[in-house]
This record gives sequence, C-alpha cells and structure tokens, in this order.
Amino acid sequence: MIDDIRDIVAKELDEHRAAVDRIEEAQVAGLSRLVETVVSAWSAGGRLLTCGNGGSAADAQHLAAELTGRYRRDRPGWPAVALTTDTSALTAIGNDLGFDQVFARQVQALGRPEDVLLVISTSGDSENCVTAVAAAREIGLVCHGLLGGDGGRLGGLLDNPIVVPARSTPRIQELHVLMIHCLCEALERRHEGDLT
Repeated sequence: MIDDIRDIVAKELDEHRAAVDRIEEAQVAGLSRLVETVVSAWSAGGRLLTCGNGGSAADAQHLAAELTGRYRRDRPGWPAVALTTDTSALTAIGNDLGFDQVFARQVQALGRPEDVLLVISTSGDSENCVTAVAAAREIGLVCHGLLGGDGGRLGGLLDNPIVVPARSTPRIQELHVLMIHCLCEALERRHEGDLT
C-alpha cells in the first residue's frame, strides 16, 4: 500500500512541477494587469467580485477571505466579495431563473461601475461565468479571469484572461491557487510600498 501511495505522490508532484515550470511571461503580465485594476478599483471605492463553480467556487471564497482578512501582513481589510457564498441567493436564483443566472443576477444587484469581476473557470466555458461577464459588461465592470486549457469561451470575452499552462483539472486548479497567492502577495507588497 505505501509503495502505491508513494508512486501516486511522485507522479502528482512530477506533473505539478512540470505545470509550474510552464508559467511564463504571459501569466506574469496578466497578473500584473489584475493587480493594477484591483488597486485602481479600490482607490475609486470599488470592490473585487469573484465567482466560479466547484473547486473554483472554493478558490473564489479563498481569495475573498485572504483579501478581507489578511494574507501574510497586518493591514486593513480590503473589499472583496465571493458571489459563491450566499446559499439562499444561489438556490433562489438557480430555482427561479436557472443555474446559468446565479452569478449574473448577483452582479446586476451588487455590481457598480467601479468594481472588478474576476471569474475562475478551469475550462473557460462555465455558462454561469459567461453570463456573469455579460451582466458585468452592462454595468461597465472590467472583467478578468483565471482560466485553464485554451481559455474556452471566456478567453475571448474578458479584458484580461489569465490562462494557466495546464490541461488537466487538478493542475489547473493548483496553478489557480498559486496565482491567487501571488495576487495576494503583490497586493500586500503594493500596499506597503514594496512593489511599484
């Protein structure tokens, strides 16, 4: 049994390292654009709205928690809202309007032009994220995304699609978490004046 587990861990780690090693300037530049947009939004009194499904929903909540709470440094809480957390809203909207509207309806209700939307989708084809972007566009939000594979439909709809260099869902999700942590680190360094 232990040898089987050892083989699984070794294989997963090899795939993870290979995916991390494929991160290049395109992802770094996308992350830089996201940092600038979020800082500008906050300066204008806006918020970061974020959403996704399944593991990506957890990532949206993870990001919002790091920003409203803290990542590594003590600093004021920052305005970030995960549209994946209100079960009453999600189930009411899903039941009454359809699951494809669960994020769009919240964007319509909560979004303001100074806000930023970040969608997280391993495939880039999540219908409820596509409709959220459409709703955000009607209000005038800048739209970013953490995507995988070839970026899917969302890749062509976003102002800044950050497509991580992986095709399998586990590796995409791992790289999304890495990008989220890099975003948090960059924002906290920027706040302290350590990042220009």
